[in-house]
Amino acid sequence: MKNKNIKNKELVIFQTKSGAIELRGDFTHETLWATQAQIAEVFGIERSVITKHIRNIYKENELEQKATSAKIAQVQTEGNRKVERIVEFYNLDVILSVGYRVNSKTATLFRQWATKTLHDHIVKGYTINKKVVLKNYENFLKTVADIQLLLPTHTILNPKTILDLVKEYSITWSKLDAYDKDSLFAKGVNKKKIKITAVEVLKAIEQLKIQLIKKGEATDIFAQDRSKGSIEGIIGNVMQSFGGNDVYSTLEEKAAHLLYFMVKNHPYIDGNKRSGAFVFIWFLRKSGIKGARNINPSGLTAITLLIAESDPKQKDKMTALVVELLRIGR
Repeated sequence: MKNKNIKNKELVIFQTKSGAIELRGDFTHETLWATQAQIAEVFGIERSVITKHIRNIYKENELEQKATSAKIAQVQTEGNRKVERIVEFYNLDVILSVGYRVNSKTATLFRQWATKTLHDHIVKGYTINKKVVLKNYENFLKTVADIQLLLPTHTILNPKTILDLVKEYSITWSKLDAYDKDSLFAKGVNKKKIKITAVEVLKAIEQLKIQLIKKGEATDIFAQDRSKGSIEGIIGNVMQSFGGNDVYSTLEEKAAHLLYFMVKNHPYIDGNKRSGAFVFIWFLRKSGIKGARNINPSGLTAITLLIAESDPKQKDKMTALVVELLRIGR
């Protein structure tokens, strides 16, 4: 069976002979997006069938529509003229869900591959895409190093690595205990007044987007608004005041809530975690918070992912954790 290929700018979605759905040309995105027509071609089925399955996926609340679909304006050539039309795109979660519902030869192969992958993940505790590892070996090694820092204490690590960690982060062990006991400080200490605007934030994110696109680490849908005014709303929430006093009275609290809202409110179609982490560091530098020195790249990655995966009910705990990290060593 020939591989099916769908090109979307730099991305190529294809299905191998084993049934696996893979991504070529870009390994840096949090997810990938495809139209109904592209999904139909991948699984070798009529588009009308895909439409029916997607409708049922949302109707049965298997996936949240707002988080997994996006309408994007695209310029299409029709005859001798170019017309801008709104096209609905769906992310990887939808593609996988559809793959378990449709009835076709390629879909059956996909399910066999997916089931084997899930089995390996449960039994072995991990799954590895060898092709991606070979092409991104250095990044893979760095990822392994980052993951090691988050592993349970019984995991075997290089003794020198453990010693270095104990020395460098000795002050944090009591903070981890406080996290478990819900006794973290939710209040910061720096009450310096600072003003930021949505215009500033959007300009900074636009510069980030330009740099990422130049390096081939983002496409045009990066930092595209999911709905108009989302960033303005987030900045308004962080900088709001009541009765003449700031709702978040310290810089640490403002920084923590800025990161949380940027990641959890999904203001963008793509790149919410990257944009959130970037704006968080941008704010720390702009405000001159001394605790910013406690946030290294690996730590920032871990915090951002922790917030992204957290239950909304844990909002106060997540923001208190960030505030505590910014207080450490003062």
